[in-house]
Amino acid sequence: MFDSRRELLDAIQLGETSHLELKEVRFTGNRVSAPTRDDFADGITAFANSRGGVLVLGVEDKSRDIIGIPRERLDTVVDFVKEICSDSIKPSIEIVVIDRLALPSSAGHMVDVVKLEVPRSLFVHRGPSGYLHRVGDSKRIMSPEFLARLFQQRSQTRIIRFDEQPVATAQISDLSAELWERFRTPRSDQEPETFLVKLGMAAQDGAGPPKPTVAGMLMGSDAPHDWLPNAYVQAVAYRGQGIGAEAGDPAYQIDAADITGPLDRQIIGTCQFVFKNMRVSAVKSIGRVDLPQFDLSAVFEALVNAVAHRDYSVHGAKIRLRMFEDRLELYSPGSLANTLTVESLRYRQTARNETMCSLLSRCPVPDESWLTSSRAHFMEKRGEGVPIILDNSTLLSGREPEYRVLDDAELMLTIFGADAT
Repeated sequence: MFDSRRELLDAIQLGETSHLELKEVRFTGNRVSAPTRDDFADGITAFANSRGGVLVLGVEDKSRDIIGIPRERLDTVVDFVKEICSDSIKPSIEIVVIDRLALPSSAGHMVDVVKLEVPRSLFVHRGPSGYLHRVGDSKRIMSPEFLARLFQQRSQTRIIRFDEQPVATAQISDLSAELWERFRTPRSDQEPETFLVKLGMAAQDGAGPPKPTVAGMLMGSDAPHDWLPNAYVQAVAYRGQGIGAEAGDPAYQIDAADITGPLDRQIIGTCQFVFKNMRVSAVKSIGRVDLPQFDLSAVFEALVNAVAHRDYSVHGAKIRLRMFEDRLELYSPGSLANTLTVESLRYRQTARNETMCSLLSRCPVPDESWLTSSRAHFMEKRGEGVPIILDNSTLLSGREPEYRVLDDAELMLTIFGADAT
């Protein structure tokens, strides 16, 4: 927005609008005293909750004079912006574009300003003064009715599901051709944008060109966490049966990894983590038979369900896998979708992220010698995933896995390991 200096200068001369806010910067000692932290945080919040916008620091809003910021103070101003985005807005705003620019002042000499571009957010944010949005050239507190509609629009419960939401800060070029080309068939459209829109990996965003959707970034980007910061699996293998049991031992964590990449790679990478760290015992009743701690086909199904059905609209939450001596725990953000209950999981199926499920159903499972799953694709629409998790794990360990909903915000699955013999 206002990408060229000429565009920005013209916009400044016309004054503040629904997409532009101007701020003079003043200092007291080594800190920024104006704008105040709360006022500035509210301005960023209002843009993020609306259709995005630009704040220019170093311009007097009433006169529209470009006053500038002393060059030696630019780092202080940039740090001020970053701290506010991180600490004064809930949930924090992690994707903003900060530029340092030189613009001509009213006196004709070049001065430095800071341009902050705030995209329309996938989430609803609260500033120090509450939930605000942009109305014309001002920010206003949302009415309860408006706030309720916005939460509905930006959550998985709206008619357009969250995984179909365009990612405002991304471009089609941010998708990897290698990743989205794998979904082509002989009958697919040749024009990439049309193909990606039909596939659900891109969508129109207002009057501009199509942008990648949440599903598109999760399946078509090598680094989806750059746009959705918590779209990865955090895996930890612990020594013993609890996190705190041997906390005094510096080696109480056997292994740990943040597993990133498109969702299919996250699934395979996490399965590899489990395979590498699980115990394998030997039974010698008739020859040697290896007895793994966990059934990897069950672990595979559990991870597919976790990445496909988690609630990506929950800010600040990631999938967590914890391995212990006697069990594996898998935490997935979001409660059960629609009217599902823990008791009905074996018998019913529903999709929170239909586009994601569709893409995973087209994605072939790689040929890995350690992977015991018989799946041809990551998802198959027969509703067999949960029965495989429950039955295979019970057969191996003698204990049925347990599902629990924690605080109506997270689904926890415990898979018990086979006893060492």
